[in-house]
Amino acid sequence: MKRAIYPGSFDPVTYGHIDIIKRSAKVFDELVVAVLSNKAKSPLFSVEERVKMLQEVCADIENVRVDSFSGLLVDYAAKSEADVIIRGLRAVTDFEYELQMAQTNRKLSGDVDTVFLTTSLEYAYLSSTTVKEVASFGRDISRFVPESIAKKVYEKYGG
Repeated sequence: MKRAIYPGSFDPVTYGHIDIIKRSAKVFDELVVAVLSNKAKSPLFSVEERVKMLQEVCADIENVRVDSFSGLLVDYAAKSEADVIIRGLRAVTDFEYELQMAQTNRKLSGDVDTVFLTTSLEYAYLSSTTVKEVASFGRDISRFVPESIAKKVYEKYGG
């Protein structure tokens, strides 16, 4: 069985993330969407909230499991018995960073490979940071995230 991990902050999950999740789930037997707990960042949503949001948007995808982790991704991959790390690429700038991370991960653990999926064109501009910025000014984010996620984002901004 081929197991892949799609790691990220998902703060919040966007249609771009969902696109990568659905496409990855078609390729691998099991996909673990893994929310990173990073103490160095100040996310809008807690790890638990992000896990719940992902579980909600992935509920109809049978072979997707949502989890959280802290520490090095390669250690989590080994613990999860994953063969592959999935990374989405929006632009060349993403590739430069992601290639460096993939090479580092390969040096740390020769047992896991990284697979890059290019983002579908309709989401190439989209990031969680953009969603939060637009929402913080009270603007419409319904084209960026599912309605249930938009509601949660607006609640965080007092809307």
